[in-house]
Amino acid sequence: MDKGKILLVDDDADLLRLLSLRMKSAGYTVSTAANGSEALSILAMEHPRLVVTDLRMDQMDGMALLEAIRRDYPTLPVIILTAHGSIPDALIAANQGVFAFLTKPFDGKDLMAQVERAFSLTAAPLPPDGKKRADQPGWERILTRSPKMEAVLDQARLVAASSASVFIHGASGTGKELLAQAMHQASPRRDRPFIAVNCAAFPEQLLESELFGHKKGAFTGAASSHQGLFQAADGGTLFLDEIGDMPLPLQVKLLRALQEHCVRPVGATESIPVDVRIISASHRDLEQEMAARRFRDDLYYRLCVVTLELPSLAERPEDIPLLAEHFLRETASKNHKEINGITPEAMELLVAAPWPGNVRQLANVIEQAVVLSTTPRIGAPLIRHALRDKEGEVLPLADAKGRFEMNYLIQIMRMTRGNVSQAAQLAQRNRTEFYRLLRRYHLDPAAFKESGGDADDEE
Repeated sequence: MDKGKILLVDDDADLLRLLSLRMKSAGYTVSTAANGSEALSILAMEHPRLVVTDLRMDQMDGMALLEAIRRDYPTLPVIILTAHGSIPDALIAANQGVFAFLTKPFDGKDLMAQVERAFSLTAAPLPPDGKKRADQPGWERILTRSPKMEAVLDQARLVAASSASVFIHGASGTGKELLAQAMHQASPRRDRPFIAVNCAAFPEQLLESELFGHKKGAFTGAASSHQGLFQAADGGTLFLDEIGDMPLPLQVKLLRALQEHCVRPVGATESIPVDVRIISASHRDLEQEMAARRFRDDLYYRLCVVTLELPSLAERPEDIPLLAEHFLRETASKNHKEINGITPEAMELLVAAPWPGNVRQLANVIEQAVVLSTTPRIGAPLIRHALRDKEGEVLPLADAKGRFEMNYLIQIMRMTRGNVSQAAQLAQRNRTEFYRLLRRYHLDPAAFKESGGDADDEE
């Protein structure tokens, strides 16, 4: 089975051949380039999911190639290999968003582990214009590489051109309104209004007025006549979000409007004809609501001619890196911040998170991380902070014990000004064991001594 495409870039033909054989034997499709310029040409044609490149090459080196990739393919992971590794090179690469930096001679198992990690955290990159469906108006805002999501979109495209009523079922934050807007834009009604209303946001009488309108004096506070949303959406699409929360008496009036293709404003005696395509949505299971007699069977069959099931974000993990990078660019631009990527460790946290709030929660987490970030890349601590409340965080026992032990050692070493003998005595441990604890947490006694004194008064 083809695991995906990798682009290998190196001016050493022998190494290129060796790496290519290793990647192919592991199930990957491989393209090769002898320098950065050649690599950019291949990128434009083939869109691989990973680039593995040497650092030192003629014409265009690995750092210049990385910069070009970050500009045109911001979600594409890059692994840099070099026989000339240095701290400055690694720091520059890290700031530009390199996925991994390995020094030659490298362990083949380490390289393959990084390759597998990159594929687990990333999706195939979008073209440079960032729009997968640019030739299909209305769909370009929906970013996905998930087979589950693509299957839903294929169904939505088929039904978009019809006049059939559509029901979208999905958890909160999965993008139900976004899909409804895309279907409207892809329909013959695209030049007419798209109007959305949340049925759970209004009490019954007010929702009836919102949908059907009212005449002046129809109820207390009706100082003037009001045109309802059915009339406002005439010729277009009316999106009824959270339809499962609509009160039963109002469901009867909605059913009549759908059957007769006309509405009667509150307080009016005459009906007004309307031509509206209905797309409805809910996080509730309407079949269960019908069984509980909270939703009318006849209305269900009017609304659910076609039902689309939107997957949760946890069901489409391959989309998390793609969406995270999109929200990062969008939020960084809005907040005028120079942030060019998310570290692999941070991306691992994002992919592993449960996402009860789905895509809406992901957008919120990325925005919070961008606002609080003081570095060019979003790191794991910011993502961890945004994902859950620190006060509610429960550490594993081993981690909690380690954190306490390190803080205890720091405190006692400060009290004794770096004197290991005194510190060990206070801790009721022998000096050998105490030194072992200090080494475990990388604590240097000299760092705690006062200037001019000795770090340890040996007896």
